[in-house]
Amino acid sequence: MVTFLSGGTGTPKLLAGAREVFDPADLTVIANTGDDIELGGLLICPDLDTVLFERGDVLDRERWWGIDGDSTTTHDELRDLSERAGFEGGPRYLADERQTDGPRLARWRRFSGVGEFMTIGDRDRAVHLLRTSLLSEGHSLTETTNRLADAFSLDVSLLPMSDDPVATMIHTPGGVMHFQEFWVAHGGEPVVEDVEFRGAERADPTAKVLDALAEPVIIGPSNPVTSIGPLLALDGVPAALAETTVVAVSPFVGDDLFSGPAAKLMRATDTEASTAGMAESYPFADAFVVDERDPTELGRPTVTTDIGIDDREDSMRVVEAVADALALVEAA
Repeated sequence: MVTFLSGGTGTPKLLAGAREVFDPADLTVIANTGDDIELGGLLICPDLDTVLFERGDVLDRERWWGIDGDSTTTHDELRDLSERAGFEGGPRYLADERQTDGPRLARWRRFSGVGEFMTIGDRDRAVHLLRTSLLSEGHSLTETTNRLADAFSLDVSLLPMSDDPVATMIHTPGGVMHFQEFWVAHGGEPVVEDVEFRGAERADPTAKVLDALAEPVIIGPSNPVTSIGPLLALDGVPAALAETTVVAVSPFVGDDLFSGPAAKLMRATDTEASTAGMAESYPFADAFVVDERDPTELGRPTVTTDIGIDDREDSMRVVEAVADALALVEAA
């Protein structure tokens, strides 16, 4: 049994080749839910859905989000209708007092659907509608995710990190905004002063998550701050990781980042934006997989390979290096 911690696109890209190295029946994926938002009354779980669509073989692999070939008729009409009604596009938070009303999972990240600022495909929207409806019926996010996994015929177990709300909030000179506003609406441009995982102190990992963390854990080349950080902010998770075998894949080559806002966010949280900073973020890691061009000395067992992932063959190569790193730890 092996457990992947997933957020953003790094770990899903790694998962693309995992079934060739590990038995899918032995794989569990725990996804970050700090990026989730409620938009127009629907709960959107980007990191859960990227794994759901990738494992369900419908993911748009050009963008690494959404469903391949999806139409955007509803999104386009909603944007046009909002404009005709006199509203400008862009994120529109519900009023402060509404942020803690309604479904608990939507706390602190509730956006109006007016001028919808995320492009939601029509098939994609159906997933969010079913998820929100099941939650409204009283199902937990874990139960709801399991139903969606069945619908997409997943060959791995997929778990949200918690059934409680945790919202990744970015502190900027202009105020506090949710990560989706920072990254999607503003392209990661605002200056970052700090990153907050709001609600993490009152959120718990589920029993299924803790069980999965008792198995060997793989952290893919994800953003250590906003993709993995929310999970590490949950009580009991760092301790669980300290008790099991953990292999982490660097998203850097030295201090060069492959993609995304990780470097900016790491610097804002007083962490070096580099492979060394990644290792510092994961003090519980037993071994690492780093790029063969990376000169960083980590002081822990390290396997090197070309960690660039552009296709399934690349993914298989990196997963094989992960398996080698696991074997190194077990042999020590």
